[in-house]
Amino acid sequence: MGRHLTISSLTLRHRIPDDWAADPWAEVRPLVDGVDVLKEVHPEGLAPSCRYWRGPAESRPLAVAEKPRRIVITEPTCTAGCCGALYVTIRREGDHVVWESWENTSDSTAVPPDFRFDGARYEAELARAAADHSWEEPVDTVARLLEQALADSGWFERWGCVLTSVSPRREEPGLPEEITSPPGVDVHFRQVREHGEPSESYRCELFVDPEQLVEEQVRQLTVRMVADDPRKSAEMYR
Repeated sequence: MGRHLTISSLTLRHRIPDDWAADPWAEVRPLVDGVDVLKEVHPEGLAPSCRYWRGPAESRPLAVAEKPRRIVITEPTCTAGCCGALYVTIRREGDHVVWESWENTSDSTAVPPDFRFDGARYEAELARAAADHSWEEPVDTVARLLEQALADSGWFERWGCVLTSVSPRREEPGLPEEITSPPGVDVHFRQVREHGEPSESYRCELFVDPEQLVEEQVRQLTVRMVADDPRKSAEMYR
């Protein structure tokens, strides 16, 4: 008689980190059988941001490929080289997806056990999480939709620039109201240079009204951004 294989369930949950300054987007935390097993062994680590879940299915952080993939499943807000990260190898075995060969490079050497998931349910949960926007606050929705609108416009290319990101800017917690900046989005882009010359990077700060309809704000902000040379209203940095 063959040995019994325990099949676990995977649930992906969006969570805005307490220290969101490192990455303002929500992390997508994996829960195995309802337990955040990563927090138990790597409490300072953050799971990959939801911004990495917007591409093709095969590019998602927890996607399973034909060959085994060793991935960073949580890392600190600094760098993996500084404070260590938690790694796992993901592979397909018949109708199952297996997480195994854990490695913890932080001060702790503890790792979760190996897990086995039903492949079809695993893929369905990845697809569900990638399409899930229920966790978003208005500032997140505006940032996501504005990034898509600006990318589709082709406006930055007209000025010899490339849009690099649009991200939410949250209110700083714990600060007096009189010095707290209202929520908004930061539009980052850079100028394209020829012959390998250094390129300038730019940031434009836009404000978001949580009481106004998101779609209308996205329309207004898009019109504002494409009204003129985007570099005129942006801050340059290197």
